[in-house]
Amino acid sequence: MTVTLADVAARARVSPATVSRVLNGNYPVAASTRERVLRAVDDLDYVLNGPASSLAAATSDLVGILVNDIADPFFGIMAGAAQTQIGGPGDGSGRAGGEKLAVICNTGGSPERELTYLTLLQRQRAAAVVLTGGAVENPEHQAAMAAKLAKLADAGTRIVFCGRPPLPEGDALVAALAFDNRGGGRRLTEHLISLGHCRIGYVAGPRERTTTRHRLEGHREALHAAGLDDFPAGGGPGDGSGHRAGDDDPLVVHGPYDRRSGYEATLELLRRAPDVTAIVAANDTVALGACAAVRDQGMRIPQDISVAGFDDLPFSVDAVPALTTVRLPLFEAGARAGRLAMGKENPPPGGIATIAAELMIRGSTAAPRG
Repeated sequence: MTVTLADVAARARVSPATVSRVLNGNYPVAASTRERVLRAVDDLDYVLNGPASSLAAATSDLVGILVNDIADPFFGIMAGAAQTQIGGPGDGSGRAGGEKLAVICNTGGSPERELTYLTLLQRQRAAAVVLTGGAVENPEHQAAMAAKLAKLADAGTRIVFCGRPPLPEGDALVAALAFDNRGGGRRLTEHLISLGHCRIGYVAGPRERTTTRHRLEGHREALHAAGLDDFPAGGGPGDGSGHRAGDDDPLVVHGPYDRRSGYEATLELLRRAPDVTAIVAANDTVALGACAAVRDQGMRIPQDISVAGFDDLPFSVDAVPALTTVRLPLFEAGARAGRLAMGKENPPPGGIATIAAELMIRGSTAAPRG
C-alpha cells in the first residue's frame, strides 16, 4: 500500500501543508514540529511522489555510492572507478549521453548512517545504488538492510554490491561482486609458513565486519593445515576447524582499519607474544602502523620480523621495504560495479561473482632468523 502525504500528516499530528513545508524546506517550521514530521516520514518510509514534483522528475539521473571512508584509498579507488562508468562522457557532443550523477555517501562505518543514506536515496528515486566494502554482521542490521534494499528494488533502483558478499536473506540485488578475502588470507599465511614462520601474529580488523572474518578465516585455515593453530602460549584448544575455542587467541588483536590501530595493536601483540617472527595486518594501512611499531621497538623488517598487508593499495610498493600483500583489483571491480549499476553489463550467473585475489611477494617478508 502506497504511503501518502496525508498518512504522514496523520502520523505526525500536523496538517498536510505542514508536512509539505518541512519536506520542501521553503517555509519556517518549529524545530519540534519538523522533528516529528521527519520521524513520521522515516517510520512510514514515505517517498515523494507525483509527476508534478520537480524532485521526482529530476532524480532518475542520480546514483548513490556508499563508502565507509572516502579518504581510505580502498574505498576511494572503487568509488572513483564506479564514477567513471556512471558519470562518464557521452557522445562527445556536449549533450547528455545517458550519464548519471554519482553521489558519494560517506557512512563512517556506521550501520545507522548506511540505512539513513539508503532512505535518502529512496526518497530521491535513485536510479541505482552501489554499496562498497565489507558488511556489518549483525542480524538486526542485515534484516533492516534487506527490507530497505527490497523497497529500493521494487521502485526500480538497481542494487549492486562491490567488495562485499550478498546478504544472507534478500534477493533485491542486480549483482554482488565479492572479493576472495578468505582465499587471499590463506595464500598470504601459506607464503609465510613456506618461509619457515611458525609464530605468526595477526592484527585484525573490526570483529563485526565480513571482511575481517573472511580474511581471518583464511589465515586460520592455513595455520590449521600446517598444524600451527594450537600453541602452548594459550588461547584455548583448537576446535579442529582452524579456529580457537573462544575469543582469546593471544596472536590475534582486533581494531579499526587504520594506521593508528595497526601501531597500537602491534605493540599489544608484541607484548603478548614477543617471540612472533611475522605479523599479518588486516590491510595495507594497518600494516604501515605495524611497521612503525616494529621499528620503534628496535627491530628490522624483514631481518627481525616480517610484516604483510592486504589490498595492494598504491603506497604499498613504495613502503621501505616494499610490502608483501594481497592484491585486490579495486579499480576493475569498481568499474564493473558502475557498468552493472548503469545496465551496461549483464549480471554474472546467479548474480554473484567472486573476484580473485593475487599474492604480491615483496621485500617486507623473509625467512625467520635462526
